[in-house]
Amino acid sequence: MAAQPESVGPHPVTASGWYARSPQEVVAAFDVDPAVGLTADRAAGLLAANGPNALPEEHPPPAWRRFLDQYRSYMQIILVVAAAVSFAIAQWSTAILLVLLTLLNAVVGLRQEGKAESAMNALKSMMKATARVRRDAAESEIPAEQLVGGDIVLIAAGDQVPADGRILTANSLQIDESALTGESVPATKDAGTLPAGSPGPGEQSNMAFMNTPVTHGSGVLVITGTGADTELGKISGMLSATRTEDSPLTRQLNNLTLWIAAAAGLTMIVMFALGRTRGQAWDTLFVSAVSLAIAAIPEALPTVTQVILSVGGLNLARRHAIVKELPSVETLGFTSAINSDKTGTLTMNQMTAVEVVTATDRYTVSGTGYGLEGKVHHAVGSSATIDDAILPFLIASDAQLVDGTVVGDPTEGALLVLGHKAGLAIDDTRARFPRLATLPFDPDYKLMATFNSAVDDTGRPVVRCFVKGAAPAVTARAASAMVTGGPDVPWDAGLDRRAQEETRRMGDEGHRVMAAATRDLDPAAFDPGGDLLDHVTDLRMTALVGMVDPPRAESRAAVASAQDAHVRVRMVTGDDVTTGAAIARQLGIPGEAVLGADFAALPEEQRLARIESIGVVGRVAPEHKVLLAETLKKKGDVVAMTGDGVNDAPAIKAADIGIAMGSGTDVAKNAGRMILSDDNFATIVFAVEEGRKLYDNLTKYIRFVLLLLVAFVLTFLGATVLNIAAGQPFTPAQVLWIHFIVNAPFGFALGFDRESPGLMRRLPRPRGESVLTGPLLVTVALAGLVVTVLLLALIKLGEHRFDSVATGSSMAFTAFALCLIVAAFECRSETASVVRASTFDSKQMNWAALAEFALAVLVTQMDGFRRLLGTTRLDLGQFGWALLAALVLFVAWETGKLIARAVRRPSRTDSTDRPAQRGSATGP
Repeated sequence: MAAQPESVGPHPVTASGWYARSPQEVVAAFDVDPAVGLTADRAAGLLAANGPNALPEEHPPPAWRRFLDQYRSYMQIILVVAAAVSFAIAQWSTAILLVLLTLLNAVVGLRQEGKAESAMNALKSMMKATARVRRDAAESEIPAEQLVGGDIVLIAAGDQVPADGRILTANSLQIDESALTGESVPATKDAGTLPAGSPGPGEQSNMAFMNTPVTHGSGVLVITGTGADTELGKISGMLSATRTEDSPLTRQLNNLTLWIAAAAGLTMIVMFALGRTRGQAWDTLFVSAVSLAIAAIPEALPTVTQVILSVGGLNLARRHAIVKELPSVETLGFTSAINSDKTGTLTMNQMTAVEVVTATDRYTVSGTGYGLEGKVHHAVGSSATIDDAILPFLIASDAQLVDGTVVGDPTEGALLVLGHKAGLAIDDTRARFPRLATLPFDPDYKLMATFNSAVDDTGRPVVRCFVKGAAPAVTARAASAMVTGGPDVPWDAGLDRRAQEETRRMGDEGHRVMAAATRDLDPAAFDPGGDLLDHVTDLRMTALVGMVDPPRAESRAAVASAQDAHVRVRMVTGDDVTTGAAIARQLGIPGEAVLGADFAALPEEQRLARIESIGVVGRVAPEHKVLLAETLKKKGDVVAMTGDGVNDAPAIKAADIGIAMGSGTDVAKNAGRMILSDDNFATIVFAVEEGRKLYDNLTKYIRFVLLLLVAFVLTFLGATVLNIAAGQPFTPAQVLWIHFIVNAPFGFALGFDRESPGLMRRLPRPRGESVLTGPLLVTVALAGLVVTVLLLALIKLGEHRFDSVATGSSMAFTAFALCLIVAAFECRSETASVVRASTFDSKQMNWAALAEFALAVLVTQMDGFRRLLGTTRLDLGQFGWALLAALVLFVAWETGKLIARAVRRPSRTDSTDRPAQRGSATGP
């Protein structure tokens, strides 16, 4: 932590407002001489008092704790209770089986947990760096963790800023703060004093922030914040304060388990009450209760769900979307809003020259990023060459291109790429003009100039001044304009007005506009040691160039696909709103553009009312991104947040599904639940589709397993009330057979079912919508009632016609398996008939059905199965009664679907068949 200085001046400024103090005030506050630095003894004392320049470490729970956490789910608790009761009544095999089942669920869940380190530990690992400090009037290199408030630190191009500090001196200093602020262009730094207020980090031009790389120049700073007191530390605090919420599926399954437990508990009460009035023994009732508990608990549900999610995760990984937490796969299916970082996510994070304008001509430039593919196209005018026009951009530059990678300032790198596309050999061109002196870029005059040896058109040696800089700064010093192949023309009001119009036009299109110029000087009058800025006058303008961080080629199509799926895409960026709005227009993102600070200043009611009209939020701070995600959540959206920088991490963690770019910072990747290893925004749309498919298939399985549970509970309840089979229609072994040998295979088949038609044209499921929808409850209740009546009728049939309750129970057991084959196919859709060719388009379903039919025959025909399950042999006629029961269920279910299709409202969206239209009262 930083030392606590005394207040300076009549109006003290808080420790977070160092930008509003002059360099002299800051060093006085820390009582340090910049030429000497802290003494070693004083630095050691401050380090001991305030701690190292390190962020708090988040310790992951030990393995045993994570294993026990697997037993916090309601399903596991119920299974443990059922196992304990089984032990108490000496049902040893059942008890051991239930214990093994809980262990299986725990191991599967533990193995599927994300193995990435925490986001705060990633922040800490980023700080393994050194710092050049001035202590005891000598320069030395120390571990960055040993920095303290008041240390004098020297930085230069290639260094990482080791802690937050107030800049005391700056020499053409530029720092890449994109990971912290989202700005796509390195920030120019100086030692000036800013007015007091609340500027964000991106606006504090006299401050340097921890872990940002220096791209150009050098400087000296005094450390004002270390560890948790840095901007990076604030983000660390936001990460630790952001609570990770359960996924929608986890909440749904928890609610489903509670409903099932409540129904089973009520049935047990009825069973005990009726049993005691009939004089049944307590141990008999306990055996029946355990059988019911096992029947009512979907033991296979956690395992089947985990496997389905795992396969979904593998499918995403094949498409470069790595899911760290399996429930996040289905969360994607709920996604209704995507807040995407601009720089490096929707765009390439590589500045690209796209347009060149001279006094008489206009050129467009193809290709994107730092790749050399692309050409210069002459659009308007008479000159086909731009060599001389862009020459100052190449000469007044310190950057280099090495194997497609920029070494140095990225803007200068983009201009070098322009030179390559124009056909210029950069090294040879620079060799023609040996450099004599350099005027570095300075934010006061916003340009850079080099002075080089050259020869004019007459062959006379001259000192040629090459200038590049912000368009207004260069044009303000112009006296003439170059005309290729002709004499120069005066820089009059008309040319100046045209230059301003072109600058404004390109700026409105999101371009950063720079200008180039030259001036020839007499070598005898040139003094390289004098004030070089005095020579940057009466310039000869050569060109304006528009540069942009271009959208990724696939981003526009991906945005359109998301919108077709009724998923709203918004852009959040550290750039200004004009640039953000221009890129948004290119990508097809609708809505107004607002400043992050303006959005945060709105009262909550206005934010909620206005959020639908906002498409771009610019100049965002990390807290603005978190606020945007929380606002959308309150509106009912399920929010995905994409990003790659440290500044994105809190919002990535706060979102329902945080998505980090694979090329981004470790902080962003460890805060997210999913990582795009290919940095492709289009992969998000595929992931949403995979999530919808997975959740839709899970809904089919839940429909199936609910029918199974309803049939079990009603059958036990009916058997108890009607005193059929002594209130125990099925044994624990038979119940477990149905759950694992019949239910689980159909669960996998439904979970891996084909994508339903029109899935990506539907509205996203509303936040908090229960999986237990009205139509689903009606379906499973009616179908479960039909199955119950059929099973109880078969038991009674066996008792009266075949004089054997065991035969009746065996017919009911076989019929139950056959009914579940019918139910599996019917559960693929709420209303669509199975009497169609597409019913058999799933290989998994077909093989599962054939296998289950074969087993339904074998369980009563093979001695081993009969001993295991307590069944009796059935003859062909008795098996026919079981088949008849399945046929009755089929007819009843199809009749119900026919009625549902007839009375269904047009706006109703089928779970598999018809799409919905956002904002429309009726569907197609």
